[in-house]
Amino acid sequence: MSAFEQIRHQIIADPMNEGYTSRDIEPLFKATEEARIAIIGQAPGRKAEESQLFWNDLSGDRLREWMGISREVFYETSKIAHLPMDFYYPGKAKSGDMPPRKGFAEKWHSLILKEMPNIETIILVGGYAQKHYLGPRREKNLTETVRNHKQYLPEYLPLVHPSPLNYGWMKRNPWFEQEVLPTLRELVQSIL
Repeated sequence: MSAFEQIRHQIIADPMNEGYTSRDIEPLFKATEEARIAIIGQAPGRKAEESQLFWNDLSGDRLREWMGISREVFYETSKIAHLPMDFYYPGKAKSGDMPPRKGFAEKWHSLILKEMPNIETIILVGGYAQKHYLGPRREKNLTETVRNHKQYLPEYLPLVHPSPLNYGWMKRNPWFEQEVLPTLRELVQSIL
């Protein structure tokens, strides 16, 4: 049994996840020893949970477009790992989904990342991932953290979430498409 399979079994057995395990819902993440890029998002959405395929929605389509890769490469390459801040769908909130559960990433991410020695860059999608991984190194808000993305390279690349709910943010911040996306595409192409 691989280290990743052992960790998966530990996650399933964890009492924190009993509400999901009792309904036969599997933790949704992908990790391989060959991974060179890790994508850290917030948590799987309802569609992702139902299909057991992370980023299986409009946000995923947009993320792949931003990265300049096909759906096939995104899912089939062993060079991209997917580690949401929570491996289970947290439920619906008033606008969008509920946040990832506190303590989940703290408990499992370091164990998984330790088994992926070839990671060159961690793409931090959204505020939850940036808060967890950048901590006090973050700027005063998500916009400024993403705007100053170069200061975190090559270890991290912070992005705004590709949700359709962020179309307004994209229009107000045209520098994102002009500066950040070319950096992201170049980084992904050079690593893959």
